[in-house]
Amino acid sequence: MSVSSHIEQLQKKHQTLSDSVEVLQRSPSSTDAEIAALKKQKLAIKEEIGKLSAH
Repeated sequence: MSVSSHIEQLQKKHQTLSDSVEVLQRSPSSTDAEIAALKKQKLAIKEEIGKLSAH
């Protein structure tokens, strides 16, 4: 897998997590812990994209 295709996959995963966070934030049954966990995953992916893009 090339770096650019890996970055593209990560960006898709990041967007999916963003969508999930939005849904959870609107859901009264979601917990802050659930939202925080997804945001943490998003941040890790964003950092990885940044590292890969720098090369």
